[in-house]
Amino acid sequence: MSAAQPVGDMPRLAVGADLVAVERIEALVRRYGERFMARVFTAGEAADCAGRPESLAACWAAKEAAAKALGTGIGPVAPNEIEVVHDSARRPALRLHGRAQALAQQLGLTRWAVSLSHDGGLALAVVVALG
Repeated sequence: MSAAQPVGDMPRLAVGADLVAVERIEALVRRYGERFMARVFTAGEAADCAGRPESLAACWAAKEAAAKALGTGIGPVAPNEIEVVHDSARRPALRLHGRAQALAQQLGLTRWAVSLSHDGGLALAVVVALG
């Protein structure tokens, strides 16, 4: 059974979580610069994170967690197809594009929630999808 299969009369539910060392993302940005940023983050995410390594790491963790909720991991779904956005109160949310969006539709996953945190050199994201 995949992560998004219904169980009895229950709605579809998928969960993903990821933990990232902030130092790892900081090293990738230093080593690959704009090439890494453009491949992984949308322009909106890059602007929103403003180069803050802990914010970039939390954003990366959210992408990994969402890809896990989709049952694929990063690879079949590109990192920049999963976008972390914020509402007017700065609450994080997800916006899917391309293959990520198509896969979510195929799985019947229509509502997404994300929680982000960082402390002590680590960034954490938990993603819940419901359909």
